[in-house]
Amino acid sequence: MIKKLFVVFKKDFLTSRRDFMTVYIMVVPLVLAVIITLFAPGLNDTTVNLAMLKSDDTQHIEYMEQFAKVELFSSVEEMERRVLKRDDIAAIAPKGDGYEIILQGNENDIIETYAVMLNTLYELGSTREETTAQLISFGRTVPPLKTKLVNMLISMTIMLSGMLIAISIVEEKFENTINALNVTPISQTGFVLGKSLLGGVVAMAGIICAVLITGFYDVNWFMILLVGFTSMMLSFIIGFLQGIGSDDVMEAAAGVKMIMLPIAGSIAGYEFLADNWQWTMYWSPFYWAYKANNMILSKTADWGTVLLCTGIVIGLSLLVYIAALPKIRKGLS
Repeated sequence: MIKKLFVVFKKDFLTSRRDFMTVYIMVVPLVLAVIITLFAPGLNDTTVNLAMLKSDDTQHIEYMEQFAKVELFSSVEEMERRVLKRDDIAAIAPKGDGYEIILQGNENDIIETYAVMLNTLYELGSTREETTAQLISFGRTVPPLKTKLVNMLISMTIMLSGMLIAISIVEEKFENTINALNVTPISQTGFVLGKSLLGGVVAMAGIICAVLITGFYDVNWFMILLVGFTSMMLSFIIGFLQGIGSDDVMEAAAGVKMIMLPIAGSIAGYEFLADNWQWTMYWSPFYWAYKANNMILSKTADWGTVLLCTGIVIGLSLLVYIAALPKIRKGLS
C-alpha cells in the first residue's frame, strides 16, 4: 500500500515540475517570507532615526544608540544630504563646546523634541539607572505585526496546497487516468492519500521554510507542525471537491481561492471581534488554526490549548469530509 502511495506521489512530483502554476504555488510562500523579513518592523524598533558623525565621541554615539536608531556619516555634508531625504531623521553634530540639531524643517514635531531632549539628557549625564520610572514588562518578545503576517502566510500556504491537489485532479481528468483507477490495484482511498502527499509535502516544506526565513527559529516545532498538518485536512478536501467539479486548471484554481474568504473572515474575526463575540467564529476550523499558530509564534502556547484547537480543527474537518465523501467517491468512479 505504502509503495503504491509513493508511486502516485512520484508521478505528481515529476508532472508538477513542468507546470508553471505548480512551481508558482511552491515558490510564492518563500518569496513572501523574504518580503516579511525585510519589511516587517520589530517589536522594539524606534520610530526616531538620528544621524551622527563617525568622528563624534564614542560615548555620545553609544548613549544615543540606546534610545534611537543611529546612522553614522563621515562628514557634516553627508549628514545634511541624509536629512534632506524624504523620511524623518534628525542630525546631531558637534559645534563648539556643544551640539547642534540639523533638521529639514518639515519633520514631525516629535522628531525635533526627541532629539533635543535626548541630547540634553546626555549632556546632563542622565542614565537609565538614575531614573525613578518603573519598568513593567508584559513579556512579549516577538514582534506582534510580524507574528500576524507569518501566521497569515501559513494560512495562505495551506490554501495553496489545496489548490495544488485541485490542479492535479484536473490533470488526471484531462489525461483520462481517473477512469483507469477502477482497473488498477490501488484503491480509491489509496489514490486519495497518494494525491494528498504532494500537497502535504509542499505545505509542510513551505511552513517550515517560512518560519525559518522569518526568524522564528525557537518556536515549538512539534506544535507548529501539528497545527499545520491538521489544518491541511480541510484544504485537501476542498481541493479534491474543486478538482473533481472543474473542467480546467483555471476553474479549479479559482474555486480553491474561494477558501480565502473563510480564512480572511476567520483572521479578521480573531483580530477585531471583542472577546464576547469570538464565539461567532467557532464554526471555522481556520479560526482555531490561526489562534493556535498565533500563540505558538508568540511563544505563549501550552499543549492543552494547542491540542484543544487541533482537536476542534480535526472534528470540523471530519464533518466536512463525511458530507463530501459521496461526491468524492462519485467523481473518482
